[in-house]
Amino acid sequence: MSDHSSINIICHRAQYAAQLSTSTNTSRPPKASNEIFIGKKPLMVYVTATLVQLANEPTVIIKARGKSITRAVDVAQIIIKRMNTIGYKIGPIKLGSEQVTSEDGKVRNVSTIEVPILRTS
Repeated sequence: MSDHSSINIICHRAQYAAQLSTSTNTSRPPKASNEIFIGKKPLMVYVTATLVQLANEPTVIIKARGKSITRAVDVAQIIIKRMNTIGYKIGPIKLGSEQVTSEDGKVRNVSTIEVPILRTS
């Protein structure tokens, strides 16, 4: 399959991913157009959304926290390994933690990760 037909398929799937990524969670501040927040949706939804953003932006930041961190790493690796002919690379990764109050009122630390994907070509 050529790179152009792969991109066409990805763009078609991105429209579907954009429909799935509509969220009703209003507790987060508005996100930048180049940020992808990883959650519980199928892995390829996030891969597709990231690739569509990379077509328009030179850098896309994949963000996750808690149990979604492994999924964020998987998304970044799929883009880098499977799309290596197009020219993407991983930028400096940021690790951190946030304090979150659970439903029972306890304050917990939740790990966070930010993985920038850079377009090199």
